[in-house]
Amino acid sequence: MVKNEKSQPVRLEHIVKEYVSPDKSVFRAVNDIDLTINAGEFVTLLGPSGCGKTTTLRMIAGLETPTSGKIIIDGTPVFDSEKGINVPPSKRNVGFLFQNYALWPHMTVYQNIAFGLQNLKWDSRRIRERVAELLALLKIEQFEKRYPSELSGGQQQRVAIARTLAPNPKILFMDEPLSNLDAKLRTEIRVELKRLHSTTDSTFVYVTHDQLEAMTLSTKVCIMEKGLLKQYAAPLEMYNKPSCVFVGDFIGNPTMNFIEAEYRKGTIQFCGLQAEFVSDTPLPFEEKSVILGIRPEYVQISEHGSAEGTVFSTLPAGMETTVKINSHGTILTSVVFGSVDYDIDKKVSFDFSGNSIILFDKETEANIAMGHLGISKTQG
Repeated sequence: MVKNEKSQPVRLEHIVKEYVSPDKSVFRAVNDIDLTINAGEFVTLLGPSGCGKTTTLRMIAGLETPTSGKIIIDGTPVFDSEKGINVPPSKRNVGFLFQNYALWPHMTVYQNIAFGLQNLKWDSRRIRERVAELLALLKIEQFEKRYPSELSGGQQQRVAIARTLAPNPKILFMDEPLSNLDAKLRTEIRVELKRLHSTTDSTFVYVTHDQLEAMTLSTKVCIMEKGLLKQYAAPLEMYNKPSCVFVGDFIGNPTMNFIEAEYRKGTIQFCGLQAEFVSDTPLPFEEKSVILGIRPEYVQISEHGSAEGTVFSTLPAGMETTVKINSHGTILTSVVFGSVDYDIDKKVSFDFSGNSIILFDKETEANIAMGHLGISKTQG
């Protein structure tokens, strides 16, 4: 199905949400968020607990009222603090999938899916056709006469998705819908969600604190910290070009290596090493204290590497092994692909590869340059 990427956008303009505590202090849960979501996208709001992602989702859906700002869905303002507009959730043409599924225990699968359509006064033939379509789409036809208590967690999840999709919402909101499932089932449902997104005309807005879910499911990720939007980009762009230390640290497992370093006229000193740093763009400074950001896969162990260290620990996982290297008192993380392992305290040589080595400003922690390293010598 071809999706119109420009129609049905969601637009947030200067959205603020504040809570006032009993002692009259003000907590700003969402701080001046600007965000545009185009139709057909799978956008994930990602961040640690308390960052404001669920509050943002609920404000778009109409389940929370912003303190100030404007929300536009399909070109129509559904919230405007200045004009006093606040359209109720039932009028926003959105679906909401809750964490606990909220299925009616006394209704069969068929009845759960059909319930909302009956309330919308659909005729019985149309309801039967729509429910049958969704049962087939989510591969749960054989369960239509069962009750929720007779289903597994994954089957209940599929029923909840079908019920939410039944009235053809333009936007489907999902608030950590996989958190109650075991790891194997979460992986299976991720596959189903991605397939479902590709076969429907709905826009998905998804909340999670799991960066793997965000990376594997999304067309775009909005990462938040303490109510602030830190970066909004496609998953691989965010992985390769994080806007700041927080994003680089939150995205990727194992996490990025962060090393305090000194940049001096094209060379950089860190971990007892001196290396040439070749930037992709001209740098506006000649000397600067920086944080060097290096993904583990760019720390490559090799027999003739230019740098040396000892193995601090290893975590073999079959397809790859995570190796911690002690280099002059700094612990670096390397990922070695294949079924390999190393003895603790074994001496190893390594190099830094790739063109996505990042310099972060030590004070602001912002991404200020990207490039590659060339080690010129090892110091004692």
